[in-house]
Amino acid sequence: MKLPKGAAFCLERLEKAGFPAYVVGGCVRDWVLGIQPHDYDICTGAKPPEICRVFSDLPLIHSGEKHGTIGVIFQDEVYEITTFRTEGDYRDSRHPGWVKFVPQVEADLARRDFTINAMAWSPAAGLADPFGGQEDLQNRVLSTVGDPETRFREDALRILRAIRFSAQLGFDIEAETMAAVRQIAPNLVHVSKERIQVELTKLLKSPHPQRMSLVFETGIAAYVSDHFAE
Repeated sequence: MKLPKGAAFCLERLEKAGFPAYVVGGCVRDWVLGIQPHDYDICTGAKPPEICRVFSDLPLIHSGEKHGTIGVIFQDEVYEITTFRTEGDYRDSRHPGWVKFVPQVEADLARRDFTINAMAWSPAAGLADPFGGQEDLQNRVLSTVGDPETRFREDALRILRAIRFSAQLGFDIEAETMAAVRQIAPNLVHVSKERIQVELTKLLKSPHPQRMSLVFETGIAAYVSDHFAE
């Protein structure tokens, strides 16, 4: 992967300081698909105070530090660097009740929504793909990391994200994942109308907007409409 100068700089500096560091998520998915990534999220084994020390000579953004994210400003660009973490106790079907920092990238990838978004890459270590994201990309199928009902109960917005990614990429939704979409759809009442609107807008602007029909076929429409009616 050819990284922009700032992302390459961040990875190299973290590695030289003794911390594993990867680009992760959507940029890796797009790279595997042959699409030029636009955003580069970085994850690392360094904890927030260690990230701050590594980049102490640069302007930093601390607003996400509670959840492990430090923004590093390099040549007027912001690069978000997040500590490997696990999370849980999603009592409101949207936000994790706790975050725990961990040293391995595999544990961090295990908390993510879909296999195609659970890949990481670094110049030093290469591609980390413990959940078969490459295979799903090759098969043009969308499936969750682990049990789909668990993933959707944790964060109900992932239900709409499944349909949106299906529309953006032209992928089919795997059968168990689709069944969980229908099963957990009522939990969408816990998602703000602003977040719902963002996902629906991306869906309508996607290369396959006809997949909006899935919103109705899966029973999601009733919960989305109720939310906008509040």
